[in-house]
Amino acid sequence: MSVGILLLTHEDMGEALISTARRILGRIPLALDALAIPPGSDFDAALRAAAARVRALDSGDGVLVLTDVYGATPSNVAEKLLDLGLTVHRVSGLNLPMLLRTLNYPEHSLLELAQTAASGGRTGIRIDHG
Repeated sequence: MSVGILLLTHEDMGEALISTARRILGRIPLALDALAIPPGSDFDAALRAAAARVRALDSGDGVLVLTDVYGATPSNVAEKLLDLGLTVHRVSGLNLPMLLRTLNYPEHSLLELAQTAASGGRTGIRIDHG
């Protein structure tokens, strides 16, 4: 078994990141899916859709939910997944380095993968001094 990954994002950002990760890595070693939550979406409908995706991705080790903006609707939906009794960890601030780092450690537990995702997202951000 392994951890599943769900990208909850505004618009189609998640699908674009998955497509890019596939081109870079070739093979995706974890169950991976994305759900776009457009502006003005019904919160309860989005929560039901996200819960269905989590259940489909969870092979017994839980699901890492990566969201784009903390405090926005996709992140708030992810937070409510815990209230449904689902085994999830949410990490916000989704970027491509975060996703790639996460996919490179398919053997990690849910908690380890959440920490790996956060670390990958942070270390993928650099300021050039010029």
